[in-house]
Amino acid sequence: MPYYYELDTSEEFKEELRETLLDMVDPVTVDVFVGPNCETCDDTIQLLKMFEDASPVRDGKRLLTVRIFDKSIEKHRKYFEEQRVERVPTVTLIGGYIRYTGIPAGEEIKGLVETILRISEGDSGLEDETGIILEGLKNQVHIEVIVTPSCPYCPYAALLANMMAYEAYKRGNPKVIADTVEAYENPDIADRYGVTSVPTIALNGKVAFIGVPVEEDFIHYIKAASEGRLEEIILRDYGDATGL
Repeated sequence: MPYYYELDTSEEFKEELRETLLDMVDPVTVDVFVGPNCETCDDTIQLLKMFEDASPVRDGKRLLTVRIFDKSIEKHRKYFEEQRVERVPTVTLIGGYIRYTGIPAGEEIKGLVETILRISEGDSGLEDETGIILEGLKNQVHIEVIVTPSCPYCPYAALLANMMAYEAYKRGNPKVIADTVEAYENPDIADRYGVTSVPTIALNGKVAFIGVPVEEDFIHYIKAASEGRLEEIILRDYGDATGL
């Protein structure tokens, strides 16, 4: 797919990153998965390296570490398997429970920066009740947030999904995978969900929200998805699951 954005490599952007990442507290690792015949992989590496270079230094080391794994290198393939990465580029945090499938460029940079900061600070920003529900989830929930680089609302949906995954992970119950999917690079996924507006959010393969949900609604839908009751809840709330 052709680019629908232009990667900002200006000194102004780098300085803004430096100022924002000054709030980092603890180290964070970001993994970037790339491979051959990938139009956006080089830009993804360049973007995340700018993040790394902009992060604060403590004891001679950057607080943000970026690791690059290339599918064409045999010894790197085990990391693809461990984090269940199938597409390139993919950017992951906390062992793959938070992921960006496609370059997190354009507006998505805001959500990624805030995700890094909250992980570094150890605070998801979610309500205590939400954390208790996440701690009790019995089955896996895969959140897919379909986005485009120019969508101003998408980072908020992605951040909320990311924090659901982070809070579950932090509480020792990593049952949530948050996957922000760039629609132009992954048109088959967008087509699967009939995406005509972004953000579109799917839970375990079923469209649950169009737009940015409120936290209370989102966590109850996640709980329903974990219990296999999502379609029932969608029908209750919308009357027709195809009416989303």
